[in-house]
Amino acid sequence: MFRTLKKFFDFCAEKERKQFYLSIFLGVFNALFIAMRIPAVYVVIKALLEGGLSKKTAYTAAGIIAASIVLQTAVSMKTTMLQTRGGYNTASFKRMEIAEHLRYVPMGYFNSEGLGKVTSIATNTMENLSGIATRCVMVVTKGIITTLVIIASMFVFNWKIALVALGTMIVYLIGTELMIRAERSDSDGATKAQDKMVARILEYVRGIAEIRNFDLFGRSITDVDPAIDDFTDYSTHLETTYEIAMFLLSTLNKLSGVVMMLMSIAFYLNGSMSLVYAVTMIICSFMIFESLDQVGAFNGLTRTIENCVDKANDALSSPTMDIDGKEISPESMTLTVRDVDFSYDTKKIIDGVSFEIPERTTAAFVGPSGGGKTTITQLLARFWDVDKGQILLGGKDIREYSYDSLMKNFAFVFQNVYLFSDTVENNIRFGRPEASREEVIEAAKAACCHDMIMALPDGYDTVIGEGGASLSGGERQRVSIARAIMKNAPIIILDEATANVDPENEELLMKAVDSLTKERTVIMIAHRLKTVENADQIFVIDRGRIAQHGRHEELMKEKGIYKRYISERKEAAGWKLGSRS
Repeated sequence: MFRTLKKFFDFCAEKERKQFYLSIFLGVFNALFIAMRIPAVYVVIKALLEGGLSKKTAYTAAGIIAASIVLQTAVSMKTTMLQTRGGYNTASFKRMEIAEHLRYVPMGYFNSEGLGKVTSIATNTMENLSGIATRCVMVVTKGIITTLVIIASMFVFNWKIALVALGTMIVYLIGTELMIRAERSDSDGATKAQDKMVARILEYVRGIAEIRNFDLFGRSITDVDPAIDDFTDYSTHLETTYEIAMFLLSTLNKLSGVVMMLMSIAFYLNGSMSLVYAVTMIICSFMIFESLDQVGAFNGLTRTIENCVDKANDALSSPTMDIDGKEISPESMTLTVRDVDFSYDTKKIIDGVSFEIPERTTAAFVGPSGGGKTTITQLLARFWDVDKGQILLGGKDIREYSYDSLMKNFAFVFQNVYLFSDTVENNIRFGRPEASREEVIEAAKAACCHDMIMALPDGYDTVIGEGGASLSGGERQRVSIARAIMKNAPIIILDEATANVDPENEELLMKAVDSLTKERTVIMIAHRLKTVENADQIFVIDRGRIAQHGRHEELMKEKGIYKRYISERKEAAGWKLGSRS
C-alpha cells in the first residue's frame, strides 16, 4: 500500500506532489483535533461518576468538542481541496504529456498497440486516476494517521489495551497488503480485458454504417459481446474476492473492539483500572476502528492507482524516434531516397527502393493495393524511421532534422480526412494557429470552399461534428486542402485525395488541388488517370519495389503494370449499362 502511494507521488509533478504532502501533514492536525474529544469526554465522565459535574466543566468540555469539530472541518476542507486539485491536475497534465509524447513515437506503435489501448489510457485510466487517487490517498492517509493518534492517546490510559489496538492495526494493514498482492494478477487481467473491450466498441462504432447497411447486427456484435462479458467476469471476480477479504478484516476489527471492551471491564473488576478509565477505553474502542474500516474500504483501490500509473508510464516510456536533431532550413526541397528497406515487425514492406524527386516537380505513385505506396510517402515525412538506407531532404538525412523543423516542410491531404469537433475556422487554422480570420478566408477561397462554408448556419463559426460528420466527403476534402494551404509547406503529399469524391465536387476539388500544389514539390498517390498523366515522373510500386519509372507517355510504350493499369481504368470509365433489343 505504502509502495503504491509512493509510486503515485513520484508520478505526480513537483507542484502536485507538494500539495499531497501538505495535505498529509495537515492530516496529522486533523487527527489531533479528533483526538481532542477523548480528554473532553474523559473530564465529563469523571465528573459524572464523582457526582460533581459543574456548569463550568460541562461548558469547557462542550467548548473543546465544538472547537475540535470546527478545526477538524476547516482542516478537512483544506486537505480535500489540496488533494482534489492535486489529483485532477495530475491527470490533466499527464494527458497532455502522453499526447505530446505520442507525437514522436513511430506510427507503428498505433498499429501494434491499437487505438483501444491509447484511448483507454487517455480516458478511463486518467479519469480513474483523478477520481480514485484523490479519494483513496485522502481516506487512507487520514484513516491511518487518525488511528495512530488515537492509539497514542490510549497509551496514556492503559498500555495493555493500547497494544491490542496497535496489534490489530498492524494485522489489519498486513492483511490488506496481502489482499492487494493476491489481487494483482486478476487486476492486470481486468485491465487488459477493459482495453480489449474499448477497442472492440470503437471498432463497432466506427463500422456502424457498414453494419446498418448490410444488417449485420447479430453477427457483428459477436466480437463486442465476448469482450464485454470478459471484462464483466474479471470485474465481478475481483469485487467478490475483495468483498470477502474485507468482510474478514472488518470482522477482525469488530472482534478486536469487543476484546478491548472486555479487557476494560475485566481490569475494572479486578481493581487495576478505574471506572472512568474503563469507560473512556470502551469509547475509544468504538472510535479507533471506524477510521481503520475506512482505510480498508479504500485500500483495495490502491491497486487501481498502481495499475493506472503503470499504464500511463508504459505509454510515456514507449520508444520515440530520435527527435532531438538540429533546426535545419533546407536549401532545396529535393527529396532523395537511397537503398531504403523497411518492415512492419517481421514483414518486409519496402525493399531496396531508390529515387529522387527534384523540388517543384510532381511525382505520382501508382500500383496494386498493398504494394507500399503509402508507406513510402510516410517514410519521406518520417512517420517511421527506415531500417536501412537513407532519405535526404535538401541533401541532409531527415534524421539530422529535429522532428518539428522537418514537419514544417510537409503538408498532407489524406483520402480519409479527419476534422475536429470545432468551428470550421479553427479546423482550417489548425495548419497555422496564429493565422487571422482574413487569412483563413483567403485559404478557404483558394480551396474552393468559401461559398460552401458561408452557406453553413454560422458560417466560419459553425461547429462541425467529430470527424467532420456534418459535411460531405468532398466538403471535408476541401476544408482539409484549405488547412494544407494555410500551412504553406513547400512539399505536399496527397494520399488518394480525390479517390472517393462525387462528380459534383470533383471539379471544385481539382481546382483546390491546383491552388495547393502551385509552385510546390508534390507527391501523390492516385488511381485516376487525369491525376497522374501530367506528373513529371511516375513510380509504379509493386511488392515494395519500383517496378517501373518514367513519364506517362514513356510508360504507355512499355508492356507492364502501368499500361495494364491505365487500360483497365479507361475500360472502367467507358463502361455503360446496355439494354437488350
